[in-house]
Amino acid sequence: MSDTWVVVGLDNGGTCNNATVLDSSGKFLVDRLVEIPSRVTEGPETAVEALAEALDGILALTGTERARVRAVGLDTPGPASADGVISSKGATNFAQPAWWGFDVRTALEDRLGLPVVYNNDGNAAALYAHHAHFGADAARHSSISAIVGTGLGGGVIEFGQVVRGAAGMAGELGHVHIPTQGLLEEGQPLPMCNCGFGGDAESIASLTGITANLLPYWLTRFPGHELSTVPLAKAAKLVRARGEDGDPMALKIFEQQAMALGRLFTIAANFTDPSAYFVGGGVVETGPTFREWFLGKVREHTTLREEQERVAAFALVPDLDMAGARGAAIAARDASAA
Repeated sequence: MSDTWVVVGLDNGGTCNNATVLDSSGKFLVDRLVEIPSRVTEGPETAVEALAEALDGILALTGTERARVRAVGLDTPGPASADGVISSKGATNFAQPAWWGFDVRTALEDRLGLPVVYNNDGNAAALYAHHAHFGADAARHSSISAIVGTGLGGGVIEFGQVVRGAAGMAGELGHVHIPTQGLLEEGQPLPMCNCGFGGDAESIASLTGITANLLPYWLTRFPGHELSTVPLAKAAKLVRARGEDGDPMALKIFEQQAMALGRLFTIAANFTDPSAYFVGGGVVETGPTFREWFLGKVREHTTLREEQERVAAFALVPDLDMAGARGAAIAARDASAA
């Protein structure tokens, strides 16, 4: 029957693939994280086979016949083109030369014999956040999502659809320059990003930004802090837990990150005037008290006009560990239903 088709969402990561199934009525058939190793470090051929195994596994888990699968949604970390071609310079998860310029979408489509719809992982998570928040009204709204992880990813959604741009690079929020006056302390060096920019959002609001820019500075302001005796890369990963415990130095770091996101959202407010602003990533994978404090700081530092204040929503990306696969599935569903 035509109303029994499903789509599969595959979220490809540096360590694992996460999979889900979405039926034509909009119901997810999986309510938890289902992962297998992604094997991306073994090269494209092995990694594509691992994605195929993830699809077979999720179909078996949900008791879904393969004949019912109309399309597959795939997301990977970027940078990649709108059609799923990995950057010619590679990427963090795709460092081997065999990955440079590799068309992962077409390779998976050929392997599965099914249509594959591609998004980068930030766009997929943004799409899920948008649909989860607005539900049946998703097509009537716009939103912007900032996903704070090792870098700063995200996505822009307009009328329920991902804005990809001409080269697939739209929504690269991390590399938007933000004003730093009043954000940085007097004498605090201008944060630098791996991309070469100084003072972009990712140079502050990311784990990399903590490691390279924020923590080295703030340790000089809190001499004798316990993290000063820990290797910097390890210490940066401990800052979040210290923030949850109310550590003053950690809270200074996260307040600067929240200010950076607020300024990024202020730019968005004047450029796209979205209906909602979402924050996700490791920075809010915390207890409710801390994540609500952080979201509140983001909102405090987002400057909106009175008219925008009345209609704008601020929220967290839900089900973050499943958001990529679910967003990929939504994209495949929408493409299939068109």
